[in-house]
Amino acid sequence: MKALDIAIVGICAALYAVVGRLTDLGVTVGGVAFWPAAVIPAIFAVLFGPWTGGIGAAIGIFIRDMLFHGDPLLSLSAGVTANFVGFFLLGYISRTNLNWKKISISAIIGSIIIAIGLLLPTILLPAESVAYFNFKLSSLEIILLFVLTVVASSLVMIIVARFWPEWRNYGVGSIIGLGVGSTIIAIVVWAYSQVFFSPTGYFKAPISSLYIPIIFVWTFATEIPFILLLGPPIIKACYKAYPSLRISQKTKPRKE
Repeated sequence: MKALDIAIVGICAALYAVVGRLTDLGVTVGGVAFWPAAVIPAIFAVLFGPWTGGIGAAIGIFIRDMLFHGDPLLSLSAGVTANFVGFFLLGYISRTNLNWKKISISAIIGSIIIAIGLLLPTILLPAESVAYFNFKLSSLEIILLFVLTVVASSLVMIIVARFWPEWRNYGVGSIIGLGVGSTIIAIVVWAYSQVFFSPTGYFKAPISSLYIPIIFVWTFATEIPFILLLGPPIIKACYKAYPSLRISQKTKPRKE
């Protein structure tokens, strides 16, 4: 990475950490915060590339986590990993030429993988306690909520690709990247709570595997609206202010 890239990573990380901490409103589900700040590394990933967005997001979320719960192992295993992978994918896909075949295959494969990984614990262990949460849903309600989220995400991907072709790659990258990142967070947070919970720790009790899909839905649903609604106008404004950003992207080789 060049010196400029490192400087931009630092800016991304600082903005992500500060804005994230100021806008999370202290609201969490399963230890995962309300997170409109996700749009920040999404913008950096598109403007400056996947490595910049991914590394900036990873560093920024680590700083924020240290300010919020102060558990470095939890942050490194869940937040840092998920943010790097998610926003790297977003930046990479946004710079890749996509067609309807690739979009359809990506949506189908991604949905199947995520569904299998998140729903198996709920289906196989429906009778586990849910004492950690203040609300309760049946196994069927959780499955329906998860399926609805996956279906809605696929529809959004198709709609964006069809009616806003300029932002097709960005929309697909956002949904795939955030879907993978949300999956990592849901599974790792659940696993972490089984091993490292304590009466004085961040997790007061192990999280039931029944709520792995809930954590996924919460993470995905509280971030994707901000990424899809705020990202394009901000990126477009940046292109107008600094046309070289768009030109530099076009000069880079793209995957066909």
